[in-house]
Amino acid sequence: MSEVVAVIPARGGSKGVPRKNLQRVGGVPLVARAVDAARRCAAVDRVVVTTDDPDIAAVAAEWGAEVVERPTALAGDEASSESALLHALDELQARAVDVGILVFLQATSPFIDVDALTAAVQLVRSRRRDSVFSGVETYGFLWEKGLGGAAEPVDHDIDVRPRRQDREPHYLETGGFYVLRAAGFRAAQHRFFGSVGIAEVSPRTALEIDTADELELARRLAPLIDLRHERDVAIPADAVVTDFDGVHTDDTVHVDENGVESATVSRSDGMGVALLRAAGIPVLILSTETNPVVAARARKLGVEARQGVADKAAALREWADERGIALARIAYLGNDVNDLGCLGLVGWPVAVSGAHPLVLSAARVVLDRAGGDGAVRDLADRVLAGRTATTAPVEAHEHPTARLEAP
Repeated sequence: MSEVVAVIPARGGSKGVPRKNLQRVGGVPLVARAVDAARRCAAVDRVVVTTDDPDIAAVAAEWGAEVVERPTALAGDEASSESALLHALDELQARAVDVGILVFLQATSPFIDVDALTAAVQLVRSRRRDSVFSGVETYGFLWEKGLGGAAEPVDHDIDVRPRRQDREPHYLETGGFYVLRAAGFRAAQHRFFGSVGIAEVSPRTALEIDTADELELARRLAPLIDLRHERDVAIPADAVVTDFDGVHTDDTVHVDENGVESATVSRSDGMGVALLRAAGIPVLILSTETNPVVAARARKLGVEARQGVADKAAALREWADERGIALARIAYLGNDVNDLGCLGLVGWPVAVSGAHPLVLSAARVVLDRAGGDGAVRDLADRVLAGRTATTAPVEAHEHPTARLEAP
């Protein structure tokens, strides 16, 4: 039986934005976002990434995609997406995969509308259309620079300026996805053939990243578009690393007349750490400052703390290497700009509620709780939920946390 196969071309080279397909939006590499969108589409049977880059291939595999090795000759600036797709179809045919419908996704579109994608597949499957592309409605008046740079109208008469409600819309390709009848695509060797349809998407999902400015815009939009505040988001991490000030505390400090500092922490957070330890999940506190408050809290929690760390990302990488824990399997919880390096390394960058805007943009998950108000417990609950989702439940009388007390 033929399959609906999503193919994501993702080459390693890029002039406008270096290593573009690995750049993160909402804490997730662009190629991974495309894989995730395809896997969330119930109409897609198989997800494939075609790439010439081993790092992209590793991320694609980690997120559940099959990988087709893309020849160097098809990975240069002059190579077309069609050539990569045709090569992928040949490789899949060699693997005995019968592709009936080809879903072409572009990793440079970070906000793919899965519902619209599903509808597009159904439109091709029903044979009402042979090719469908994602498009956004526009009523814009288009101009081009003519001879000598003078402006000339493209789609309208300059003497007639009808109101929006009196005009028929045009549709602009978003570049997000194309759904194609595979046999027709092979024959035409182009994404538009036969009866072409439009899958209309919202303007807020229509961003395509070709420049550094567009990448920054996508990062700023991600907190508004991604569902990263959902309370049921489980985090399947193998280790938890946190900042201290603004995470375990509310980022304030009390200083007495002798200069002795103290801070307020949450007993709920203490219980969360205890639950993580009982589940065998390593916990590390990383702090830029050296402060006896941090050391005392770490001792109370029974976890390791590394203080006075100028380069927190390097310290995190060293700690992970020492324990053989993949960075992709670490959840890092931060709140301010000195956490950005660590957030950019791990598979699960997490922000407390009310974090710095750049941290919110870098996070894959934004917690409901603020620092010092149960944020660590919130993260712990999500990590434990991610762990229990992939393991058999423990009998009640064997539960390892039955006698725990909150530090």
